[in-house]
Amino acid sequence: MALIETGIRTVANRMPKVITPKAHAIIDYAIAGSFFLMGALFWRRNKRAAVASMALGAAKTATAMMTDYPGGISPVISFETHGKIDAGMAGMIGLVPTLLVFGGESEAMFFRGQAVATAAVTAMTDFEAGSSEKPRRGRRAA
Repeated sequence: MALIETGIRTVANRMPKVITPKAHAIIDYAIAGSFFLMGALFWRRNKRAAVASMALGAAKTATAMMTDYPGGISPVISFETHGKIDAGMAGMIGLVPTLLVFGGESEAMFFRGQAVATAAVTAMTDFEAGSSEKPRRGRRAA
């Protein structure tokens, strides 16, 4: 597993960092919306895929709303931390079909595509551009 992680990190570090914090926010909300839309479309034929899609849409929305970037509502999570969450979420999105036992069904392709898209967006985002060095309420600067 460490070899795979090293390979992914190497590829991600070589990708151009062309996505700004504002563009990343827009993409996050678009991805969340696609999860909600597909959850509704999956509802009649695959309840597990539908519920998973809705839950992932809610998780993406919540993360986006709590991030300290343009489009965030309550700046609880730093933009750098958001990037780490996105990286973990990309892996989770790809595993959902296997974990919920619909990996061999057509709905699984949506989740795997979203995992690749999330990983690509995360790798191409300049997370240092959105860093704010101001201390948050309740915390003293070190």
